[in-house]
Amino acid sequence: MEYKVLPNGVKVPILGYGVYQVTPEECEKCVAEALKIGYRHIDTAQAYFNEEGVGNAIAKSGIPREEIFITSKVWIDNFGYEKTRASVLESLRKLKADYIDLMLLHQPFGDTAGAWRALEDLYEEGKLKAIGISNFYADRLVEHCLFNSRITPMVNQIELHPYHQQGNLLGWMEKYGVLPEAWAPLNEGRDNIFHDPVLLDIAAKHGKSLHQVVLRWHIQKGVIVFPMSRNPEHMKDNFNVFDFTLSDEDMQRIATLDKGKSSFFSHQDPAMVEWFGEMVVARRNPSHKNSEEKKNW
Repeated sequence: MEYKVLPNGVKVPILGYGVYQVTPEECEKCVAEALKIGYRHIDTAQAYFNEEGVGNAIAKSGIPREEIFITSKVWIDNFGYEKTRASVLESLRKLKADYIDLMLLHQPFGDTAGAWRALEDLYEEGKLKAIGISNFYADRLVEHCLFNSRITPMVNQIELHPYHQQGNLLGWMEKYGVLPEAWAPLNEGRDNIFHDPVLLDIAAKHGKSLHQVVLRWHIQKGVIVFPMSRNPEHMKDNFNVFDFTLSDEDMQRIATLDKGKSSFFSHQDPAMVEWFGEMVVARRNPSHKNSEEKKNW
């Protein structure tokens, strides 16, 4: 395993297992399998509704807690100082943990300033080992660092894959010392990426799968990455990316694949901000239906 070191000295496994879209019923089994394979970084969130499954799997694994790195995220409806603090304590309960290794603000909307103050206090109390943000574009990142933080975010988890390489945002993150994490590192198979001729050619050259090449590309760029699969064989394939290295030519060829736009949606689109607002209402009232399943967030 390779590691990234956060500004406060905390070591983060660069490859983790993500549980977005893993149902609460299947989460414990999937995480248990991932831990058996060798994953030691699990990425979950309050909004995934599966923190308890993660906690159960870790508690039953027999692996010392200090050997497993847990990332979770505070959902928008829990923003604001008191609500954020209470929600993190609830996440700790669900995860059966005395501390969470990394806690993020999941989206750049609502009372992010109050939520961040709560994370800062919980960090200083030792309940969180590191704190960060997610889906903050360059403008919101800089605003947050300059005006809302006494502790600079250590991580920003963003959409990042060969078709959306986020060069401008990564430049601003580097300026403020914020490390990148990637969600949708394989673009969820969108835009026919699994049949991309450049990626397939590089994979054949190394005798590796296209998935392994893309994950290796992230790792060589210093990006913490979370592939997700329910299939144990695919989990193993995603984990075995430390026995080869992409050449400079390989990296340059992948750089040419950047389309310069999201494969999903823009957090700066007012219609999408409204959609997030509708989702918050829907989750307060389970009988209320919205288009939540139609988009990845």
